[in-house]
Amino acid sequence: MIGAFLNALGILLGALAGLAGRGELSARTQGWLKSALGAFTAFCGLQLVWQNIGGGFFHALKQLLLAGLAVVLGNLLGKILGLQKISNRLGRYAAGLLASGPSATGKKSGGFIAGTILFCAAPLGIVGAVTDGLGGYFFPLALKAVMDGLATAGFVKIFRWPAALAAVPVFFFLNDIALAVHAFALPWLDTHHLVPAVNAAAGLVIGATALVVLAVRRVELANYLPALVVAPLLARWLG
Repeated sequence: MIGAFLNALGILLGALAGLAGRGELSARTQGWLKSALGAFTAFCGLQLVWQNIGGGFFHALKQLLLAGLAVVLGNLLGKILGLQKISNRLGRYAAGLLASGPSATGKKSGGFIAGTILFCAAPLGIVGAVTDGLGGYFFPLALKAVMDGLATAGFVKIFRWPAALAAVPVFFFLNDIALAVHAFALPWLDTHHLVPAVNAAAGLVIGATALVVLAVRRVELANYLPALVVAPLLARWLG
């Protein structure tokens, strides 16, 4: 399970680039990176769905419909639980730390705290940790590593090297999720042949992330996280 390691490495490399760099990326370069990241995000989502939809045409269609239904019901459950509201509150708190910069007393822990919150609470990271734990599909976390690295490159210009320390809690948080999924959820899912259902739903959520990366549409991604739990239950009851 190397996804968490790649994510932490991306943060550290981004910090090094930010500390060594003299200027910001041009608007053209930023636009190119945004398009590339969005395209790769969409590719990862579609690939994950494709790899976990099999059998004949009608069987594959049924699996795809179940994954779509799981995403819809998961979103409804996420709204009931207020997951996006929690994510928004965390985001506003982190944004406040970034906007205030280092305090007058010289403390630079704000970048570390803000980075830890933003990088750990990102829905793409949680989905990526689940897919990594289920079958070693680490590409979502590799993608997140690039995004977090670019963000950290900006953080260290304000908070200097302490911002790079966010790599440590991010690694342990995502790695613990992947290990827990591998140790506790995978045996039951594998026994009942439900791993593809979870991965297919995860692929749809990752695909929706591309809309956010490309700024095509505002999607409340945190509300879709329960779909990863709903998907195997639906497949078990209806499949």
